[in-house]
Amino acid sequence: MFLEIEKLKALANTTTVSEVELIKVLDKAKELQGLDLEDVAKLLAVETESQIQMLLETAAIVKKEIYGNRMVLFAPIYTGNHCSNNCLYCGFRAANKSLKRITLSKSDLVRETQMLLKEGHKRVLLLCGESNKTPLENTIEAIETVYSAEYNGHKVKRINVEIAPMEVEEFRELKKANIGTYTCFQETYDPELYKKYHPTGKKADYNYRLNVMHRAMEAGIDDVGVGILFGLADYKFEILALLEHARSLEENYGCGPHTVSVPRIEPAQGAPLTENIPFPVSDNDFRKIVAIIRMAMPYTGIILSTRETTKLRQELMHYGVSQVSAGSKTSPGGYSDKEDNSQFSLGDHRSLEEVISDMTDAGYIPSFCTGCYRKGRVGNDFMDLAKPGLIKKFCVPNGLTSYAEYLLDFASEETKNKGLKLIDKLVKEIPFPEIMDTTQKNLEYIVNGKRDLYL
Repeated sequence: MFLEIEKLKALANTTTVSEVELIKVLDKAKELQGLDLEDVAKLLAVETESQIQMLLETAAIVKKEIYGNRMVLFAPIYTGNHCSNNCLYCGFRAANKSLKRITLSKSDLVRETQMLLKEGHKRVLLLCGESNKTPLENTIEAIETVYSAEYNGHKVKRINVEIAPMEVEEFRELKKANIGTYTCFQETYDPELYKKYHPTGKKADYNYRLNVMHRAMEAGIDDVGVGILFGLADYKFEILALLEHARSLEENYGCGPHTVSVPRIEPAQGAPLTENIPFPVSDNDFRKIVAIIRMAMPYTGIILSTRETTKLRQELMHYGVSQVSAGSKTSPGGYSDKEDNSQFSLGDHRSLEEVISDMTDAGYIPSFCTGCYRKGRVGNDFMDLAKPGLIKKFCVPNGLTSYAEYLLDFASEETKNKGLKLIDKLVKEIPFPEIMDTTQKNLEYIVNGKRDLYL
């Protein structure tokens, strides 16, 4: 095991940080080269309101410098909720007899995808429980089905996948299916608590899950996404372990995780742990978590789901979050069927357009861009562009053109008008003259009916 658990727990017990030490770490974060474990342990010790505000302000600087005002949007599609595991925090757990078990057919998947395409989505995350009812070949067939679905000429451009850990050869087969990022959450890095929360099922094997990303990257998966379910263990330990996980991947494969997801435990039917969360994470601590991850892993996307409230999601976009789900349903068939078989409760119930409208008011670029993945700018190649700041030459222009396509094809008049005004303002702020000219021409082409333009 690559984690030194006792060392990480000792660092997590750091209780004080002087003002001088804090300023030194924050100055280091502004250099955009990340932070080491000792640096992060000092930031985790911050407790006063004024010091937390210093963290947030520094994280905002890092976020702005690397990501600008882009915000990537996606939606999940659950292909089924059969599961052989018994995770105490999940509504899909095998022991939950009140849940109606569903596996979507190909026609169901097409209908779900069309419902999202009708709203304007272009990026989806495909999920399902771990069960012999959903073997890898079913997932690959589901990926092909979602990619083939169409609504008025619109199709999904990128499918990320969140499924149970597999062997290297299976990951090689998954890669052939033209996936984007492979995502799998460790849930908690504490091995003793992990054992307690996962009493039965394949998921009970801590080490097999811990090493899943090493197997995926060995198989050639370019982008992987990791995550923690905050509330299962001490969040300070979890963040330090997450950073060690990322370090190990970079050391072995030259590239750390493409994304980090930061969900907190939410109420779920039939999941006893959600009624009495073992290690509750307050909103203030959650703000710290997002800010510290942004500073420690400046080039890694931070994903925030609709578990969180509208207000908090809007706030955390400023301090580090770079990707959000929108208009989400967490049950199989949830977009076309009103029956609720959700995995967990949601905190943000806005539609995609409502999210985009609010983002526009705040000056963000709601981005559906998939250009980097389709041009092969993934994994190490992406990081080679991101670290010197060159990725901005692609992300802002592609975000603006994908946003313009959404506004013209899907938005109400009110959203469209204010969105086009924002685009007109932001395109003139692109700092590279040639790319600004190309982007303006692409936007003119889009107004005249062309689609799917990207650099």
